[in-house]
Amino acid sequence: MTLDSRFTPGEIEPRLYEGWENAGSFACDPASNATPFTIMIPPPNVTGSLHMGHALTFTIQDTLVRWRRMQGRDALWQPGTDHAGIATQMVVERLLAAEGKDRRDMGREAFLERVWQWKAESGGTITRQLRRLGASLDWPRERFTMDDGLSAAVKETFVKLHSEGLIYRDRRLVNWDPKLQTAISDLEVENREIRGSLWHLRYPIEGEPGQFIIVATTRPETMLGDTAVAVHPDHPVYGALIGKRAILPLVGRSIPIVGDTYADPEKGTGAVKITPAHDFNDFEVGRRHNLPMPSVLDRQAMVTLAEIEDAMTTIPGIADPEFVRSLAGQARFAARAAIVAELERLELLDKIEPHTNQVPHGDRGGVPVEPLLTTQWYCNAGVLAKPAIEAVETGKTVFYPKQWENTFFAWMRDIQPWCISRQLWWGHRIPAWYGPDGTVFVAKDEAGAAAQARVHYGRDEVLVQDEDVLDTWFSSALWPFSTLGWPEQTPEVARYYPGDVLVTGFDIIFFWVARMMMMGLHMMGDVPFRTIYIHGLVRDEKGQKMSKSRGNVIDPLELIDSYGADALRFTICALTGPGRDVKLGAARVQDYRGFVTKLWNAARFCEMNGMRPDAGFDPASVTLPLSRWLLAETNNAIREATAALEAYRFDEYAAAGYRFVWNTFCDWFLEFAKPLFTEGADPAAAAEIRSVGAYVLGQILRLLHPVIPFVTEELWDRFGYGEPCSLIGTAWPSPVAVPGAEQAREELDWVVRLITLVRSVRAEMNVPPSKPSPVLLQGVSAEGLGRVDRWLDAIKRLARASEVSALTGDIPRESAQAGLDDVTIVLPLAGLIDIAVERARLAKERDKLAADAKKTAQKLANADFVSRAPDEVVAENRERLAAAESEIARLQAALMRLG
Repeated sequence: MTLDSRFTPGEIEPRLYEGWENAGSFACDPASNATPFTIMIPPPNVTGSLHMGHALTFTIQDTLVRWRRMQGRDALWQPGTDHAGIATQMVVERLLAAEGKDRRDMGREAFLERVWQWKAESGGTITRQLRRLGASLDWPRERFTMDDGLSAAVKETFVKLHSEGLIYRDRRLVNWDPKLQTAISDLEVENREIRGSLWHLRYPIEGEPGQFIIVATTRPETMLGDTAVAVHPDHPVYGALIGKRAILPLVGRSIPIVGDTYADPEKGTGAVKITPAHDFNDFEVGRRHNLPMPSVLDRQAMVTLAEIEDAMTTIPGIADPEFVRSLAGQARFAARAAIVAELERLELLDKIEPHTNQVPHGDRGGVPVEPLLTTQWYCNAGVLAKPAIEAVETGKTVFYPKQWENTFFAWMRDIQPWCISRQLWWGHRIPAWYGPDGTVFVAKDEAGAAAQARVHYGRDEVLVQDEDVLDTWFSSALWPFSTLGWPEQTPEVARYYPGDVLVTGFDIIFFWVARMMMMGLHMMGDVPFRTIYIHGLVRDEKGQKMSKSRGNVIDPLELIDSYGADALRFTICALTGPGRDVKLGAARVQDYRGFVTKLWNAARFCEMNGMRPDAGFDPASVTLPLSRWLLAETNNAIREATAALEAYRFDEYAAAGYRFVWNTFCDWFLEFAKPLFTEGADPAAAAEIRSVGAYVLGQILRLLHPVIPFVTEELWDRFGYGEPCSLIGTAWPSPVAVPGAEQAREELDWVVRLITLVRSVRAEMNVPPSKPSPVLLQGVSAEGLGRVDRWLDAIKRLARASEVSALTGDIPRESAQAGLDDVTIVLPLAGLIDIAVERARLAKERDKLAADAKKTAQKLANADFVSRAPDEVVAENRERLAAAESEIARLQAALMRLG
């Protein structure tokens, strides 16, 4: 069947994917003798749709998996989705609200039934979209973090860690979302820059009428819960007050003035109010000084006085309990306004300054988070972190790029207890039951808890299960082994744990990567993966972070619709280098679609000129220098691509494929070969070139299949290299022996460089393509003249040369020169261009660029600019300077060619 004039992804991609999936091409084989290769998918939220971050990470993973599969490894790429506690509950609650319903009226069981119904109807969006990207996941093994098997793993882990004292209940500060009414993780908190005020408040010194210590705060509404004032021990003024006491305005409570290095003498007044129950830093100060920790805001972020009622005292002009009682039940910001007004009335407000600060907000609730002192379930992350730190220190697990180890260590060595409970209904309900006296019984099921209670009480008692669910990250931390069937000792657990590679973004090194390391080592006795490849973020083409507010969000599905999945995948690989973000826009994808088109057109050219796979072709039997050169270059491309993938250099892998296809195969081999496809050509030479071309096209399709699977599979099938949809299972190419390869490479490389130099000089000098020019070679050897003679027709055709000969006399006037090893290439330009005009043009371009480069260099030399400008702006200026310097050098070289 003749290839169509163009590649049509919209028609071809769905057909090929269905073919692969139906043939079981993505499946692992636990019974295989092949070496396993395992990648665990970072499970996307069940609520999610494919975004550019997904496109990046899954393209990289699929490239690795397809490559290792072709190398003969038994590849397991485990698919699945995360139940995404808060996100999913919010989605369903919004749907209920549109129907005029509330989950609290429905009750827990009815609400959960509705969530499962939603998942069945709408939860598969992301998995369908991953298929469009070409992700070769082992779909029959798809898991969900709330399925029965994973629920068993969660209970097993919780019970074990609790029995070891590593899970416990404690009263500590958490990030509380007043809108969603749950504790949330740091990952679910986003800091927003808010223009507000800094209030300077006057706290009277106890026993010293008319004396005050002035504290600065951004949150006067929490002052009702102050239990101390802290100053730096070395503060030149307030240091003398350490050990004395202050009177808390409005409340009248006597509070100590303590010395603590948390107070920064350079900020505010140098004295800070300490509210341990409503600020994370204050909580730590409170623990160091054994301070009381009364809460004055409840779970709705409204004023509550229950814990301070008994400590209020009337002090005329300072404290008024009746005013404080009037605040009860007020929302925090209304209370703030009332408190500030009252302090001003009492002349206890020293001043107000405009102040911009970062205010933490819940990323889903959208309201300011409230640090709240609550009793929650915690995991002793400090104990679990030690083996994980050691595993990275000793190289059991290796980060690529290595620099991310420092981030991992910084987080892990300063790790805090992990709050694992959430006040939600959707999620893994905590397997803990309470007796009538509050005694906690932790077990895998209610029967186990009842048995414990019977032993404890000596009789049966009514038990009530904990209402909370576990943090989503708890079940995600078990993903590398729970998905394989653990706690059952399945063949998959024995074969595919630990995994080989984890591919993920740097933003969840702590939240997910570290926790998988901790849980894997503790529960399985080994690291969950040997290598962690960390990629950057996808940004827009200007380097800005994508966000809805900026209007620069790119939808990968729209790019796939417009340009095809292969174009998007190749773009991602080409732009993914170590330690850098990916700057991506539609224009880049459009550019790389040109590469997919180039491959398709090259294949059409091969087809039209009779290149067909020859099962009996032996690369070692070729005799023509062109054949040997192409095979040698193919070997080099295979080595480069393999080395790049081994080193996780996806950009270098894409570059190696691009160079070989576009330059070596298309620009040179096919151009050199064209005369052999015409009438009168040597039949034996033409037959060899056709066989070599078909063979190398097959190697190209294998080499590029991991990154552009659709176009390569389609060409593989259409050319008849194998059965339909078989390229995915074909062996990764290996270099082959090519007799005489070195001599052929030396000769063809010399000819290619000669043609390239002549083309470059003609372009620099603005020689019209319609005007051939003589090419004279000064100092050329007999061997060089022999090469010219053998390739004369190709040189004249491709270099637009009227003649190619040795220069025996002086260099003609008005000639351009260029060096090729020991040979000087001379192009007489008289009658072709006006030399003086071209010299002036080149000089003008050079001088203009030099002036621009000087301005950019001066800007970069300005330390103030470098420190204040955004990183992407500084990087753009550096790139601009480097490009200008390179172009200046080229123009200077062109001027020198003119003498």
